Amino acid sequence: MISPYLIHFIVFIVFTLLASLYFSFSSYDMLNAPEWIGLENYNKLINDPVFWKSLTNTVYFTVLFVPAQTILALILAVALNQSLKGLKFFRIAHFIPVISSWTVVLYVADAIFNPRFGLANDILLKLGLDPQRWLNDENLVIPILVLVAVWKGVGYMMVIFLAGLQNVPEDLYEAAEIEGAGILKKFRYVTIPLISGTTFLVLVLSTITTFQSFEQIYVMTGNSGDIAAAGGPNNASMVLMLYLFQQGFAFLKMGYASAIAWVLFLILFIITLIQVRLQKRWVHYEK
Repeated sequence: MISPYLIHFIVFIVFTLLASLYFSFSSYDMLNAPEWIGLENYNKLINDPVFWKSLTNTVYFTVLFVPAQTILALILAVALNQSLKGLKFFRIAHFIPVISSWTVVLYVADAIFNPRFGLANDILLKLGLDPQRWLNDENLVIPILVLVAVWKGVGYMMVIFLAGLQNVPEDLYEAAEIEGAGILKKFRYVTIPLISGTTFLVLVLSTITTFQSFEQIYVMTGNSGDIAAAGGPNNASMVLMLYLFQQGFAFLKMGYASAIAWVLFLILFIITLIQVRLQKRWVHYEK
């Protein structure tokens, strides 16, 4: 009964993982047989300035994205966990971006932040402010990408927080009120500790999401879908997944791309391991 799943797991996951590990030690262009070159791809990574730039950008993206999405999702979840009229409408409205196609969302975002005819610059001009280059500005491109990513994904994390909030026993809030606790104290001493497990899950999922960001940067920074041109300006928005895809499918350096993929895996593994170790200090599960 489980053989179909086992066959899928072995062929499409185990085999591909082992194949990519082998390719990472090989010179492989997908047109000719892979040639074993040992650690040459990894040595090249160490001396590749674009790789380090993409790693720096990925970390910068993560530092901005994870706290912003987590805090906003929690605020929305708390607001939508109340007994108010039209609550279902607002929950659906915040979740619509999650189920919308990334491509559609990002083309709309590009129309807003386009430096020539975008809505954002029209608003700045009406306010008497100077127009900005937005995605063509090395200092603004990552914050803009983070803004769009938060808007796209916050609804999903909001639903996770909502599930956690609805599992908090009401009698604890009642006990806190008897003790004289106000709204802020109930949130700090009751809500936050009891949803810490949910918060941990959101942090892990958000971190993994940022390190796997690709489609968003590709659509918003690529020149008419040109993968080789994406990541600009001047590699200011180049992230690890985009650089991996460029090397593997634009330049046919699949061995080098496989090495990047395994480095990315090790980074995510270490970050997740650190988060799991740290959770023992602040995550509290209700008994």
